Amino acid sequence: MKTFTLDCDYDCDFDLFGVVSSSRDHKLAWTLNQALRLHLVKQQDLIYDLLNRGRLVISNYLHATETATLRLLRNRSVDPSPLKKPFLAPDIKEYDYLIQVTNGTGALDADELLSRLAELPVVQYVCRFDPNTLQFKENFHF
Repeated sequence: MKTFTLDCDYDCDFDLFGVVSSSRDHKLAWTLNQALRLHLVKQQDLIYDLLNRGRLVISNYLHATETATLRLLRNRSVDPSPLKKPFLAPDIKEYDYLIQVTNGTGALDADELLSRLAELPVVQYVCRFDPNTLQFKENFHF
């Protein structure tokens, strides 16, 4: 019997930032709301069931306008997980949070956002990534 393999290549048309912060997710979301004049709202946690290996539960905040969306995602699973690497993006596990920006302009422009995030006292380090280079980029398609 022949087997077929579905090979999908996802095109990532968003900006991705990794944030190192010891703050809790709600505190970081509140700080981003105040500093960037956003309206991040807690959404239902993202749940990834990984066939017989366990599951990831990722904290998820969303700011959406007619032209742009910004998501604040916790990189590590909220629930205890039997996985060796319980991360949304295991290849950049050093980062506590990930910020995904789609159609960013103005205050959400990638360069402007990077400099504004770096100035926040709750952010120890921030870095911009090309999501197309990540091994687990399909985890960012909701």
